[in-house]
Amino acid sequence: MKHVISAKSFSRDALESLLSVAGEMRLIQARGGADLLSRKVMAALFFEPSTRTRLSFETAMLRLNGRVVSTENAKEFSSAVKGETLEDTIRVVAGYADVIVLRHPEIGAAARAADVSSIPVLSAGDGAGEHPTQALLDMFTILTEVGRLDDLTVTLVGDLLYGRTVHSLVYLLSLFRGVRIVCTAPESIPLPADVIAYAEARGVHVSFEPDLARAAAKADVLYQTRVQKERFPSVEHYEALRSKYVIDARILDKLPARSIIMHPLPRAGEIDPVVDRDARAAYFRQSHYGVPVRMAVLKECLTTD
Repeated sequence: MKHVISAKSFSRDALESLLSVAGEMRLIQARGGADLLSRKVMAALFFEPSTRTRLSFETAMLRLNGRVVSTENAKEFSSAVKGETLEDTIRVVAGYADVIVLRHPEIGAAARAADVSSIPVLSAGDGAGEHPTQALLDMFTILTEVGRLDDLTVTLVGDLLYGRTVHSLVYLLSLFRGVRIVCTAPESIPLPADVIAYAEARGVHVSFEPDLARAAAKADVLYQTRVQKERFPSVEHYEALRSKYVIDARILDKLPARSIIMHPLPRAGEIDPVVDRDARAAYFRQSHYGVPVRMAVLKECLTTD
């Protein structure tokens, strides 16, 4: 593994191997870490806000006895404010570190960075494009909590147009057999046509169900997303959509007993806090799985054995 730019770059074998390593990393994390990346340095360049992705990557590196240099607001506190191009920033930072974790507001930024980097670039999200390591931890969550990745019905809810996490998740789900994806989204923010075409070309059945209660009743995984205010051209458009789909006690009553509820977080009103007490609410556990999964990604990028 060199760069991690798109979930589409994974084969089923490669993904299953990485998830197996993540299971090993989970055990290592529970023991407090291991000396696997001593003297390695990770540079975290975040041009957009982040809590879970940045801190879980940094924690993962520290758990493996690596070191971290970072900026949490590179848009304002890096030479980008002076007009430096992303490519030049990457060329410079590649001389300081062994791996770069990059979040950027522009679709395609991670690929641009990888093109000029002499060290691995790991995408931490590029605008409304993809978020591949989030999808990796989502797959690890499903495998851990549900117990399988084949023969699943996954209901995607909310902002499917700008929600980069669901784009990457669909690409990875497309590697498995008998996958059914149900889309429950406002008409103006649907799952993009190219993402649907990618999944259907690989045998995934994609359907549309505007009623959240009916969609939940079919789900092995109910994957809720936040309507992303920062992506919308107007506040009025955002306000009209943000509360259209809310998981609450009524939806819990429809959800099968062995299903799970996921969310990449942060949430902004689309999951009622009453849901947190339900055993099927996996979203905080999901966020914690980010550390062992990113430990696995870093180990695979930076070691040869």
